[in-house]
Amino acid sequence: MTSSTHTLRIVAVVAIVATGLIHLATARDSFGEATYKGLLFVANGVGALVAAVGIYRDRADWGWLLGALVAGGAFLGYVVSRTVGLPGLPAEPDAWLEPLGVASVVAEVVFLAAFAPTRRQSP
Repeated sequence: MTSSTHTLRIVAVVAIVATGLIHLATARDSFGEATYKGLLFVANGVGALVAAVGIYRDRADWGWLLGALVAGGAFLGYVVSRTVGLPGLPAEPDAWLEPLGVASVVAEVVFLAAFAPTRRQSP
């Protein structure tokens, strides 16, 4: 494993762990809005931590793919919740700059940027 590959893996692990911990920390409030939203936050947190273990242990396929699903899904949920709203919940256009939401989005984008080079096909 090259030094850059190792660094990329560590960056990805830190980013997906941050995403997971933020979602776990805010899950209680999400349950107050809608039970399904709280469950999604818990699933996101657990999935992120499982992905981090997979990536750290170099289980490339499932770790990276699970992490991409978690980060991509969370990012999509963030945008949808602020634009059209989630099922049974109104849109929250004033919540774009909520500090933990922004921190999570930054971590998700960092993870997805680290994930992208892993998908390149070898010649």
